[in-house]
Amino acid sequence: MPQFYLPSPWQSEKPTELTIELAHHLRVRRIQVGEFFPIFDGNGQTAQAELLSLTGKTGQIQLNEIGTDIHRESPYAITLAQGLAGGDKMDWIVEKAVETGAQIIAPMQCERSVIKLTRSSDAERAQKRLLHWKGIIQAACEQCDRTVFTSLEPIQTFENYLKTPNKTSLKLLLSPDASVSLYSVLIDHPPQDVVLMIGPEGGHSPEEEALAQATGYQLVSLGDRVLRTETAGIVAITAVHSIWDAKVQNELQKRLK
Repeated sequence: MPQFYLPSPWQSEKPTELTIELAHHLRVRRIQVGEFFPIFDGNGQTAQAELLSLTGKTGQIQLNEIGTDIHRESPYAITLAQGLAGGDKMDWIVEKAVETGAQIIAPMQCERSVIKLTRSSDAERAQKRLLHWKGIIQAACEQCDRTVFTSLEPIQTFENYLKTPNKTSLKLLLSPDASVSLYSVLIDHPPQDVVLMIGPEGGHSPEEEALAQATGYQLVSLGDRVLRTETAGIVAITAVHSIWDAKVQNELQKRLK
């Protein structure tokens, strides 16, 4: 049974009205009156809902077992700072970043980005893209059982993103020309908040790499093969979890002994 999104606040004392969107999803999934299904609010709150009625575009549910469940969230936060990619690639990147566990997605307009969305005349288009991506984040969380929405930052230029205050100390820019591997950096560092910066098609320009290094980014490589922009970030996020989750488990086992 998939989980469904219902924005909070919730109450268990009396029936809760369905949103139009949730009523539609329940109808599509053919949930019947009397059936139970899981819901979440995008902030870690979960509940079991019993369908009381479903008519037209509305209905009612009764909420039970309201609580908090964030066990699928990592103890460290991964930020994917992604250069804007063309076509529907950004949709795919956002979806897979949520599925693989990124807590923050920061879309950046880079020198080689095909899409331009940071001019004042592009404000409406940019907002539509952000709303579209937020919908993808919700759907991805419903699919992969995450209960906390990935945070989506406003679209910024590469230079402005670097100027934004960031307390994260480990900041990595993925570059095929880097001499240091992502693996070696992750092995040498304990699990902690990390920024993974990915360029658009064609990668970051040499000037952008130099600017990033000047603000504390390390250039790291994913290996001998050059990955597409829509692949690199997902591979990097997966690598972080593969290496650091093992460290987290080992530390927990030591504490339990």
